[in-house]
Amino acid sequence: MSNMVQGDFGTSYRSRQSVMDHIAPAFGATLQFTGAALMLMVVIGIPAGILSATRPNSWLDRIVMSTVLIGLSAPIFWVGIVLMYVFAFRLGWLPSGGFFTWQGIILPAVTLALQYGAIVARITRTSMLEVLGNDYIRTARAKGISQGAIFYTHALRNASLPIVTTIGLQVGSMLGGTILIETVFSWPGLGRMLVSAILERDAPIVQAGVMLIAVAVLVLNLLTDLVYGFLDPRVRFG
Repeated sequence: MSNMVQGDFGTSYRSRQSVMDHIAPAFGATLQFTGAALMLMVVIGIPAGILSATRPNSWLDRIVMSTVLIGLSAPIFWVGIVLMYVFAFRLGWLPSGGFFTWQGIILPAVTLALQYGAIVARITRTSMLEVLGNDYIRTARAKGISQGAIFYTHALRNASLPIVTTIGLQVGSMLGGTILIETVFSWPGLGRMLVSAILERDAPIVQAGVMLIAVAVLVLNLLTDLVYGFLDPRVRFG
């Protein structure tokens, strides 16, 4: 146990090499496309939720929410296979997988971001609609403040706590979702390595991979809590 705390997870049963020699590059590859997926998730989810909240029950709202429902319902591996078939095999615009060029990160990141971005969009819409119904928003409108200032200065800031919470939770889920995505796109990341290690019964690599994911989730939750203090002055850490 003391060796694990110091970063020494032993030797791989299969290769007889240090576990960290396998885990470090794989974890770095996972962080690369998870980071790209996180940025896409925020870029897709928050604007979609705001756009839907600005025109509730309109045709635009129905289109956005229908798209969100599809994103939530479709299995993530199926979305990956469809995107691979369309953009890699039919159109030939992007590689079908691998870690050889920067284009190889696009399809895995988009696949991961679509489903989790749909969750963020739904939470953003719900939070914005709740805030937009408050008295101070009606007062701001009565004072003649522009719609843009109301949405982005007053409403979004006050609706941000549930959104940040959702993003923090989804990033943790993303790390688990990488197992499927990395397998579909042959991405040499930690998830794919864990699948191989489980099939080969390479216990040291499995233990190290699970521990790294657990630590990453704990750190992300801590960062999410710290962000609360910047977004809401009422939150204090003592």
